[in-house]
Amino acid sequence: MNNSGKEGSFAPIIFVMIVSLAIASLWNSIPVIKNTVHSILNPTAGFLMNWNLTWGMMIVVLIITFITTLVQKYGTDQETLREMKKEQKILQEEMKKYKDNPEKIMELQKKQLEFIPKTMKLSMRAIAYTGIPLILSFRWFMDYFELIPEFKFFGFFTWFWFYLVFSIIFSSVLRKIMNVV
Repeated sequence: MNNSGKEGSFAPIIFVMIVSLAIASLWNSIPVIKNTVHSILNPTAGFLMNWNLTWGMMIVVLIITFITTLVQKYGTDQETLREMKKEQKILQEEMKKYKDNPEKIMELQKKQLEFIPKTMKLSMRAIAYTGIPLILSFRWFMDYFELIPEFKFFGFFTWFWFYLVFSIIFSSVLRKIMNVV
């Protein structure tokens, strides 16, 4: 498989991470960032969460996860990722065959390690599209839950852990349904 040029580079991802960090650190210093996000999310996500905090948060997490899954599906080269996954599976099967031959296993492991940067570049490309909106929504969540600091979902989850657990659950289901690698 010849993938020259298909992997892209980490430059856009690094750029988005730097911009995201800048936005997160300037949230309170530059009011236009905070006010703009609040003017967008208060009447939408805020409305849902004011209606019922647990169900509203769950709907918001589902929507965010659905959008990021769509971006992952259409913002990455799914076919190349599938091909690479097949090749990695073949290498794993070969490694099982040669479990008594350390030299052959080392050779196969070296081939397997070559896939890591390529796979990361392809699969992380979606971060360039979703990184900044996610940081903005997390900052908004922080402001929203700052007003109700003692609240715990189901008695023990903070908003962050609730988001993390349910985004993993929703992502697993949506990726399966939408056939995303």
